[in-house]
Amino acid sequence: MSMKVNTRQVDGVTILDLSGRITLGEGSVQLRDAVRDLLAKGSKLILLNLGDVNYIDSSGIGELVSAYTTVRNQGGELKLLNLTKKVHDLLQITKLYTVFDVKDDEASAIASFNRA
Repeated sequence: MSMKVNTRQVDGVTILDLSGRITLGEGSVQLRDAVRDLLAKGSKLILLNLGDVNYIDSSGIGELVSAYTTVRNQGGELKLLNLTKKVHDLLQITKLYTVFDVKDDEASAIASFNRA
């Protein structure tokens, strides 16, 4: 099953609703392209909704870190929303849970962005 990306805007924050698997190949490429596309259009407040992501492999983790770094380097913010238990545990094991700003509630996640 490949990954699907749905983009929506809420209060100036771009939300990427991801579903499926973020794995080597198609899933990680789709994520990279979606984030780069948003940055190219000037969207710097990005929220990745991972509620429907059922699997992330090591390259998917790498892609999340890469997206985070790219957004930060361009003066933006990238946060994660609705982690499944599997993804949450994976971020804990890799010690990345402390790197990402992770939220469980969409409204509070949107409110947490620093709008200039």
